[in-house]
Amino acid sequence: MARKRTMNRMNMRGDYEEGEERQEEEEEASDEDEDEDEDEEEEGDAEGEAEGEEGEGGDDDEEAPPKPKKPKKKPAKAPPKPRARASKQVRLKVVWGVFNNSNQQVATYPYPQEDEARAHAEKLIADKKTNHFVQRVKVPMEEKEK
Repeated sequence: MARKRTMNRMNMRGDYEEGEERQEEEEEASDEDEDEDEDEEEEGDAEGEAEGEEGEGGDDDEEAPPKPKKPKKKPAKAPPKPRARASKQVRLKVVWGVFNNSNQQVATYPYPQEDEARAHAEKLIADKKTNHFVQRVKVPMEEKEK
């Protein structure tokens, strides 16, 4: 009976890694070739226009040294957006607000004067015969100037 040959996986792995390196080298070389082709086309267009203007001066082109490659200009980056500044936090205080049925504030009272605010709401209910209620409201504190 014939023996089945076993594959040496270590050798196969080495071949695979070498193949990847070769592919990377080939890709780099092809990228460089493409860049050179683009530059040659641009120079060829400029030379073709110059030949048309000069007439038949084909011998001059062979003697002229090749033009040095110009570095490609990168597109200008847009200026960065200004960062939003954190707004200064305003200190708030709680007051009692007397509101009508349309949620319109009729009066305000300091927080310790809750009883006066409720009395005012009761008076408006009796006088105008419409609903009024008392609710806590946060308002900005008045800053004392030094």
